[in-house]
Amino acid sequence: MQNTMQKYFHWGAIGSLVTLIIWCVLWEMVLAPLKPGGSWLVLKAAPLLLPLYGVWKRDIYTLQWTSMMILLYFTEGVVRGWSDKGTLSAWLGWGEAAIVCVYFVCAIMYLRPYKKAAKKMAKELLDKVKVTTVK
Repeated sequence: MQNTMQKYFHWGAIGSLVTLIIWCVLWEMVLAPLKPGGSWLVLKAAPLLLPLYGVWKRDIYTLQWTSMMILLYFTEGVVRGWSDKGTLSAWLGWGEAAIVCVYFVCAIMYLRPYKKAAKKMAKELLDKVKVTTVK
């Protein structure tokens, strides 16, 4: 069921998820930590490690729930990009939001054929049930 575009979207999802993990760690430990020497906020990257294996293995359910969970990182990026005016942290926040957008689009576009197939199967099943109950 996979075509060439789906492979690109899958690799885009993996790449953006790995990039986001590295981005969060570097942001909070090296580039612009809240406290000199790093902060505990680096732990925000830990939840991103959980779905990495499922995304790598093309697990449909993992891609579905991570496309919603990752929006928390989008929110954090926009808030910090908007509130940390004129600092490196603001630019890192906007970068985080952009990486999340790439992941979200890649995950949704990868899942699109599966969702269409599931809707088609559900419609066929409902049509079959309607036919048997009418007789």
